[in-house]
Amino acid sequence: MNDMIGEKGQAVAHAEKAAEILGRVREGIGRVIFGQSDVIDQTLVTLLAGGHGLLIGVPGLAKTKLVEALGTVLGLDWKRIQFTPDLMPADITGSEVLEETDDRHRAFRFLKGPVFTQLLMADEINRASPRTQSALLQSMQERQVTVAGDRYNLPVPFHVLATQNPLEQEGTYPLPEAQLDRFLLQIDVGYPDKEAEKHMLLATTFGDETAPVRICSAEALLAAQAIVRRLPVGEKVVESILRLVRAARPEADGAPELRDVIAWGPGPRASQAFMLAARARALIDGRLSPSTDDVVALAGPVLRHRMAISFAARSEGLTVMGVIDRLCQTLL
Repeated sequence: MNDMIGEKGQAVAHAEKAAEILGRVREGIGRVIFGQSDVIDQTLVTLLAGGHGLLIGVPGLAKTKLVEALGTVLGLDWKRIQFTPDLMPADITGSEVLEETDDRHRAFRFLKGPVFTQLLMADEINRASPRTQSALLQSMQERQVTVAGDRYNLPVPFHVLATQNPLEQEGTYPLPEAQLDRFLLQIDVGYPDKEAEKHMLLATTFGDETAPVRICSAEALLAAQAIVRRLPVGEKVVESILRLVRAARPEADGAPELRDVIAWGPGPRASQAFMLAARARALIDGRLSPSTDDVVALAGPVLRHRMAISFAARSEGLTVMGVIDRLCQTLL
């Protein structure tokens, strides 16, 4: 019995230490990125849960700067790929080249692409062709790439933070549903409020800008990810997640009035994302167990890229977020 109490106390101490480090990480990023506290928190939730994030917003909202700051503050090796219409899959994964030695022996050598990093920024991912976008599918899901029949493991940890311009902008390609589902959260980046924008103006146009500094390491992030997976989840939270995800599908459970509204909905991967993201959000806030408030707060980021509404519903002015809000009000 004493051993069990001691193990539990040790686990609590580790969780509290991780929460303290995460608080400093959040503060460190907040010194560089102004007026985007929700975006920062959702991005940290994504990394803590071991997933990938899709940041959507118009150009100029510091999406690229956020990823750069995260790489520095978290002590991760990071690289950036600018997605363009002429980008090829080999430009992401790498390719084999034929080399000849001094003794005229020829052999293929694999040159690693920029995907071989701990934090990959896929900038404006929807400006590349669907074929190139799909080059990230295996790496995001399996943490490895296959080139010429050989598999190569990616570094640990490995996370993709992709930025995307709104689809109505010229020169963009919609991401396929299979790739969207591999993003743990869709993080919508909006305009900062007036006070935050004023603070940004004064901080970035007088003298030197504040540079991000390293606060933790890749090993500390991996330890925090392990803690997230061990946090207990109450039965009420589990049932809330299941009700919400199942109700967001066609012929939904628990929301008959929305059955003709939803065209397609989230699969089981959404439930897994909910469980991990809710735990991560609780740990960032210094709590050792998630609540239904975490489920409500994460409903939009988890579900909005995993479901679509019918054409008839869109013609009536309904939106995906409107449907998600109705589900939360009805079921939670």
